[in-house]
Amino acid sequence: MIEDDADELRAIVASAVEHLRHEHDLGNRLLPSIALRSPRVPAASPVEVVATSLRQATPPSALSSAAGADRLAVLADEARTCTRCRLHEGRTQSVFARGSVTASIVFVGEGPGFHEDERGLPFVGPAGQLLDKMIVAMGLGPEEVYICNVVKCRPPNNRTPNPDEAAACLPFLEAQLEVVAPQAIVALGRHASESLGVAQPGRSWRGTWGEWRGVRVMSTYHPAYLLRTPEHKRVVWQDLQAVVKAMGRTLPSRS
Repeated sequence: MIEDDADELRAIVASAVEHLRHEHDLGNRLLPSIALRSPRVPAASPVEVVATSLRQATPPSALSSAAGADRLAVLADEARTCTRCRLHEGRTQSVFARGSVTASIVFVGEGPGFHEDERGLPFVGPAGQLLDKMIVAMGLGPEEVYICNVVKCRPPNNRTPNPDEAAACLPFLEAQLEVVAPQAIVALGRHASESLGVAQPGRSWRGTWGEWRGVRVMSTYHPAYLLRTPEHKRVVWQDLQAVVKAMGRTLPSRS
């Protein structure tokens, strides 16, 4: 009976392999390219056959990164000419994102400020410099992070975006998160946390875990707030340490 089950599993694997090869020959690059030995050759076990196929398949991220980058470029172009809310009236330019399409973690802030509006990149002023230091302390490289905001245009006098402004811009943020598909998200500030649905108005939110479409979200203070109240840096560092741990990583040694 065990041998019959093994033969049946080998036949299923063989059929699946042939289907993948056929799709690949037709030009379908969204499916993994399989390079297996023939299932007619005795293997140690059917499990080994399946495991070998998975090891030899091209990682999905490698297949989707170019398409993801193209999709984000299209979205960035749309944001440059967006007139969905009043914020476009005062912008110098839209501020879409900086970072890698294959990032393992996304940092989401509230909205661009003066320096970001001038340069067209998020978190490039003093608050951004502090955020970059935090990212380095977490042991993350530039290729592992993606940084963006809830709204893509600077609110007047750096005020908090109004609910209708955030709602108008939310499709951009949701599309960014779907394309990057990170392991974790860090919501910087209450507004970002509420926009992602992981914080409720009037309730405790900092240092708590939430979830956005299956991705864990850590809510913590915005770096701009830490520049005004540096005594809160310690608790933010605790939040970021929890993120590193949740990702199955360890902090870099401090020499």
